[in-house]
Amino acid sequence: MATTLAAPGARLARLWDQLSPLPGGTWMFSRVLGWMVPYTGSIHAHVRALEPGYAKVELSDHRAVRNHLQSIHAIALVNLGEVTSGLAMLVGLPPGVRGIVTGLSIEYLKKARGTLTAEARVAIPSVTTTLEHEVEAVITDETGDSVARAIVRWRLAPI
Repeated sequence: MATTLAAPGARLARLWDQLSPLPGGTWMFSRVLGWMVPYTGSIHAHVRALEPGYAKVELSDHRAVRNHLQSIHAIALVNLGEVTSGLAMLVGLPPGVRGIVTGLSIEYLKKARGTLTAEARVAIPSVTTTLEHEVEAVITDETGDSVARAIVRWRLAPI
């Protein structure tokens, strides 16, 4: 018997609405997200803002995400860009629509050091048939300089 998996966006949105107003709630939401998606959780990012079509996620500079050049590893930046785009996209999808990443590219603009902030804004398209939609996540350092820009391609389809 086949099982249809529901898109996680509504569940994430409810969890955000419940936890984010509480003291330590954004931290708790970020830990639950990391538990739900273990590879994403490996970088210990902190979701700071979340609404349909928008996400802001911070990554602290710590040893586990560093490379041999004492900057944040390229793959940690990819992970940060992907999760930020995913949150912005998924919490904006209406019921009956699912999304999956089908492509990801990233441009590294500057060595990434210190606390980083990734932001993604997306206009959620109307989905009546399968379509591809790109989301940009821009990652900046503490000075506001862009250190990376990820383009994540999503395949959206009715369930």
